[in-house]
Amino acid sequence: MSGRTEGGVKDHGGRKYFVCSALIASFLPTPAFAHASDRGHVLLLPTGYYVAGGALAVAASFLALALLPPDALDRFWRRRLPFFAFGDGARTAVSLLSFAGFAVLMAAGLFGSRDPLSNPLPLVIWTLLWVGLALLQGLLGDLWSWLNPWYGPWRITTRLIGRRGDETQESRLPPWLGYWPAVVLFFAFAWFELIDPAPDDPWRLARASGLYWLLSFVAMLMFGYRDWSRSGEFLTVFFAMVARFAIVERGEDGRLNLCWPGAKLLNAEPLALSGIAFLLLSLSSVSFDGLSKTFFWLGLFGINPLEFPGRTALIGLGSFGLVLTFVLLAAVFALAVVLGQRLAASQHPFSQAAGLLVWSIVPIALAYHFAHYLTALLVDGQYALAALSDPFALGWNLFGTADMQIEAGMVTGAGSAWWLWNFQAGAIIAGHMLAVLVAHGFAWRLHPVPTRAALSQLPLTVLMIAYTVFGLWLLATPTAG
Repeated sequence: MSGRTEGGVKDHGGRKYFVCSALIASFLPTPAFAHASDRGHVLLLPTGYYVAGGALAVAASFLALALLPPDALDRFWRRRLPFFAFGDGARTAVSLLSFAGFAVLMAAGLFGSRDPLSNPLPLVIWTLLWVGLALLQGLLGDLWSWLNPWYGPWRITTRLIGRRGDETQESRLPPWLGYWPAVVLFFAFAWFELIDPAPDDPWRLARASGLYWLLSFVAMLMFGYRDWSRSGEFLTVFFAMVARFAIVERGEDGRLNLCWPGAKLLNAEPLALSGIAFLLLSLSSVSFDGLSKTFFWLGLFGINPLEFPGRTALIGLGSFGLVLTFVLLAAVFALAVVLGQRLAASQHPFSQAAGLLVWSIVPIALAYHFAHYLTALLVDGQYALAALSDPFALGWNLFGTADMQIEAGMVTGAGSAWWLWNFQAGAIIAGHMLAVLVAHGFAWRLHPVPTRAALSQLPLTVLMIAYTVFGLWLLATPTAG
């Protein structure tokens, strides 16, 4: 399951081949290695050209935007193609169906197979929800507001106890709290996924998921569904932020419109410090997931990657790295904003500039999500379809997929390595180019003078170029574990 369980170095055709490959990689600056994902393999590819090309593409996009008239880009962002309208009448029913499915998954986790590739709970949560749905949110909009397993039960419960909806009530949470509950819970989620020794274990995952659902439901009853889902329930907060990048927009009248990717981001208000921290954490956690398995990271702490000790032995190191990655990203982002403000002689406060510009992180976070988890989605997604037909390992075949052949070969071999690398590298480069585009939109919002807008974005663009190189390097460097 995507490298989450403990293990040693992946078998890529024998230890002798792997050692030779690692030695070659250490002496050749241009050709590097591409690991498709945790199920991938190491092959020699000319990734140095991709890294250089990606950095140049991001830099060129900045130069092109600096010369583009602001009103032309504004007209580009505002274009909409209207579609049909629909109401929220079925939202409660859809959420109740989602809750019923969640309950079945909890039962499967507690009483079904302990094999994470046969039990649907870890496959659905780690692959279909955290990977698949996140990408769909970024493409189609806020599906989670209908699919989440809390809204329906909350509506039924509040009606039974005689309490009406909380849309017209004042907030029961103090304003200073902001997104901090979601930040803390998201960090706990990332720690469980990346550091815990066995996040794929169905029984452990069922207990953790069930406890989280219950605590969130109680919080929604206490503080209101609207307030807690916007401030404390980290999945809703994350999916709502990601949905702003989608090409589908739903207006207040319920009408759907097609728009350009990222157009909705430019309508966003500045995020508070807690919101800034949340978005940066969403990117840094995925980045550390890739970094933590590299020979470079393990070598820094004297760990032989060819004798990977397993996740249990690295809990302290992993926890330190997860925090360190977030702190470093937050520090360089803040530095880029401060330098940009000084270059533009801006009178806007740091909080406003950072709160707006941090929205440009969304395309990058989505790109990393796609690139990092692509092969997990392709392979573990097949396991999920098979496991859903027989959730309790009783020989059922509910959807006719229990006996399907798992095509893991689609991510192995030289041909697969080539197209996977191109998809992953292309996503990272495109994500950073779109981030530059979005950041320029906010820069013109902060600085109506084109020269000042361009100057304010220079440090942030340098950061995005560096992060492009870093992201491609993560895809190209040998990994263990």
